Amino acid sequence: MELRVLKYFLTVAQEENISHAAELLHVTQPTLSRQLAELEDELGVKLFLRGNRHITLTEPGILLRRRAEEVLTLIDKIEHEIRAQDGPIGGTISIGTAESAATEILPSFLRAFSQKYPRVSYELFTGNADIIKERIDKGLLDIGLLTEPVEVSRYACLRLQEKDRWGILAPTDSPLAQKSAVTMEDLKDVPLMLPRRREVQENLSKWFGLNQEALKIFGVYNLIGNATQLVAHGLCYALALECSVSRYEIASVCFRPLSPEQYTTSVLVRKRHQPSNEAVKRFIHEITMFSGNS
Repeated sequence: MELRVLKYFLTVAQEENISHAAELLHVTQPTLSRQLAELEDELGVKLFLRGNRHITLTEPGILLRRRAEEVLTLIDKIEHEIRAQDGPIGGTISIGTAESAATEILPSFLRAFSQKYPRVSYELFTGNADIIKERIDKGLLDIGLLTEPVEVSRYACLRLQEKDRWGILAPTDSPLAQKSAVTMEDLKDVPLMLPRRREVQENLSKWFGLNQEALKIFGVYNLIGNATQLVAHGLCYALALECSVSRYEIASVCFRPLSPEQYTTSVLVRKRHQPSNEAVKRFIHEITMFSGNS
């Protein structure tokens, strides 16, 4: 399977039209159609459902699209890193960020770092810890900024100074919103959204000595944005970090800390024994000092 053909496939998948894709790729439509047919023959599956005006991906096509995007992203990253070995420090640093207090330091840190290394550019990806670690494993991300608890045994891990406070996101007209802090007893009989991460749910039990079975679980969320909307409509409460909640300014919701207070720290993770370009090495060194870990 040639990279050129993967690029052809992705362009057709994005355009949903062979004629439009052929124009963008500067090839003839028959040539493009033949390449796609040969790709389907090579893989032994049908990748497209062809309609009168649009084509859509089959399930194998959707899978190939996802993997092809990962492959081409990695190839592009490798090319940039190799070229950046000579001359001034440059290249692209790919950073995965969760909804973490550590992201609050990024703007000021990147301002100083960019002034020092103006040839460096950045690729930011937002997701939960599991997604970010998966992309680090695949080589698609250089580093991740995550919140604990997180299983990082497979990674080089640097604990940063930034901390964040756990609490409850509540409708402003709800009984819990009238409290200055919320206890586990307050949460026993209310519909509650929890973070999807297993480590967080396990820590919930440890914090309060209570099994999840004692709670009325409304659901789980990946990132807090969608859960915020459910809270705003009075459907539930959500266990969340104060930093992540502060990004969504909705007048009908408020944050109340847990009692006793519970904090989580931020960590910078990268794949162990993974060769890094000079820009990534400098980034890790300087963010360590910037965060007060020198």
